Amino acid sequence: MNLDELRVARALVNRFVTPTPQYEWPLLSAQLGVKTIVKHENHTPTGAFKVRGGLVYIDRLMRTGNPPPRLITATRGNHGQSIPFAARPHGLPVTVLVPEGNSRDKNAAMRGWGAEVEVYGVDFDTARLEAERRAAAGAGLLVPSFHDDLILGVATYAAELFENAPPLDAVYVPIGMGSGICALIRTRDLLGLPTRIIGVVSAHADAMARAFETGEPTPTQTASTFADGMATRMPNPVALAEIRRGADHIVRVSDDTIADAMRLLFRTTHQVTEGAGAAACAALAQEQDRWRGKTVGIVITGGNIDPEWFRSVLGGSTPAP
Repeated sequence: MNLDELRVARALVNRFVTPTPQYEWPLLSAQLGVKTIVKHENHTPTGAFKVRGGLVYIDRLMRTGNPPPRLITATRGNHGQSIPFAARPHGLPVTVLVPEGNSRDKNAAMRGWGAEVEVYGVDFDTARLEAERRAAAGAGLLVPSFHDDLILGVATYAAELFENAPPLDAVYVPIGMGSGICALIRTRDLLGLPTRIIGVVSAHADAMARAFETGEPTPTQTASTFADGMATRMPNPVALAEIRRGADHIVRVSDDTIADAMRLLFRTTHQVTEGAGAAACAALAQEQDRWRGKTVGIVITGGNIDPEWFRSVLGGSTPAP
């Protein structure tokens, strides 16, 4: 990724996605005891940051002049919205595999953008492996969840954040397959900034944190968290290498802590957040003492949560995954 590529990507993304705001909400900063800048990626047309990557990926695919007859991918929801959103203007059909028990609202949104949604397997990684198998058998071109073009698209939000926020001592960002944190790392390095990038994983799906600590991308047996955007069992080796090179550290947050952060964000910023979308706030709350007197960014990566779960959270409970 270079500055010219990032400039072109921003122009493309901004045809479809208005630059999202970053605010310091006084009540949130007061509650955390840290000057906190919130990047609102829940304000995109799909309600999540992933749409940016889909737009760049599909644009570059179409520029090859030989688009495939069908795309196939796997998701827990936000990546699965981004691909049909970007493919729709080109008339490209998209098949999305989701695991059993996936968010009804996210499934509906994917279908709304034109995707054919199929339920397969007990978790994201099972659905992902099936998507890879079908693509290898000729069912369509596989759109992975981690790819340089996806990262370039997502980097457009990182550029907006670094350009429009005050100088940031650190940014907290959740980790699923890794496109978000890698986009922040690449953009920070490209701009020559000293900002520390801190990843956040679910304590109940901590494969990337374990891999960060050991250097070995060993899968976990389960990824049982209601923060579905972070519910992954198998670290991507390429993402791992980049995160180990460029991230300061990784924080584990429990589902209870995430639910607390969702309630805090709703009280202080009036934002509806999904579990992964509140994870950065949860991590900053957990580490607030180290940032007294500093300025820290957190990314609300998405706001797509089923109403039943959000009602449960506002009622003081933690949803069962």
